[in-house]
Amino acid sequence: MDTPAARPGLIVAPLTPFTADLRVDEPALRRQIDYVVDSGATMVVAAGVETQEYTYLGLEQRKELIRATVEAVAGRVPVMVGISHPSFRTAIELAHDAEKLGAAAVQLLAPLRPFAGPPTQADLIAYFEAIGRETRLPITLYLNPGPGADVSIPDTIALAKLPCVQLIKESSRDLARVSRLIVEIDRAGHARYFTTMQMLLASLELGGSGATMPPPGSEIARHVIDAFVAKDYARAAETQLQFALFPAKWMHRGLAPTMKAAMNLIGIPVGEPYPPYAPLTREETAALAALLRTTVLAHRFERTAAA
Repeated sequence: MDTPAARPGLIVAPLTPFTADLRVDEPALRRQIDYVVDSGATMVVAAGVETQEYTYLGLEQRKELIRATVEAVAGRVPVMVGISHPSFRTAIELAHDAEKLGAAAVQLLAPLRPFAGPPTQADLIAYFEAIGRETRLPITLYLNPGPGADVSIPDTIALAKLPCVQLIKESSRDLARVSRLIVEIDRAGHARYFTTMQMLLASLELGGSGATMPPPGSEIARHVIDAFVAKDYARAAETQLQFALFPAKWMHRGLAPTMKAAMNLIGIPVGEPYPPYAPLTREETAALAALLRTTVLAHRFERTAAA
């Protein structure tokens, strides 16, 4: 199967920095993307997942975020463009824009039905086939119950068998589900199956393709992947344990606010979450800093202090 991601893959979704007037802060975005690429991403996501806060943007602002992301990556790694949208026609429009920008793939959330109720397998297949007919780019099936549908294991396997679906982003941390889908999808050769930072090492050991996540978790993940590839399994496991507490201890604030706080702490400012959602408190930020100093990100604090 010809897909743009290397094995094992580290697909990174940069956080969206905003200016005081709530526009995308392009200089901050460019600095962050340099960090993401330099720290080992194999693909970058443009406006595709909830941690990127793209849902707060109007359509033209979202297109500008996509354009700015592609330009900042500058061909150093492939870019996957998020095209999920309540409007079927808008998703297709975004896919066509992605083609013109030179994207390597598009990402599409498994949708809820607009008239309520969970979609059937036939609904999901018809939806992905219809969009697949409109774009030449491979589609990444994005599985995230809540904003999207809660897709069953059989329905996920059925979608993975569609020729247009070549990658899958799994948001669950359910080992039983993940292990089965790695066997029935990735190892069976239907599509490449990516999980989360918490599932990264387990996914690699079971034969999955890697994981998708925001920075700076991606820098920790690169160390896990490199140790795994080097067959230094003890180091891989020890590094994977850094995800046991980070970002879990601060998830009551949400993933985007936690990761933005972490990026700010390591000297790559990305601002605060889109209002009215609150950032971490001063006490929470201090506790997060103390934990990050015990991880592979510790050297970032030293550089920040030196600067």
